[in-house]
Amino acid sequence: MTAKTSGASPDKRRKYDEVFKAEALRLAGESRSTQAAARQLGISPKLLYRWQQAQLVAEVGSEEVARDPEVRALRARLKRAEQELDVLKKALVIFGQPTR
Repeated sequence: MTAKTSGASPDKRRKYDEVFKAEALRLAGESRSTQAAARQLGISPKLLYRWQQAQLVAEVGSEEVARDPEVRALRARLKRAEQELDVLKKALVIFGQPTR
């Protein structure tokens, strides 16, 4: 990875299209570690965190709500519950039980 100089002009920055950002956010959402996802994509973890924050603000409509610790905790619990549900659905398929 190359280091950027502090005096780099803005037009020398790499630009990422919306498709790449969406895929990066999907990968980070599926991964346990945002840093690992960023490493896999070859981008800065800080950049991926900024994209995640921007996505969250867009979803909830307010930066204040997006930064609320209770909202963050509830979103984390929801994500965990959705992952557990996916595992259970796959287990049902493996053991031959029909899903609803």
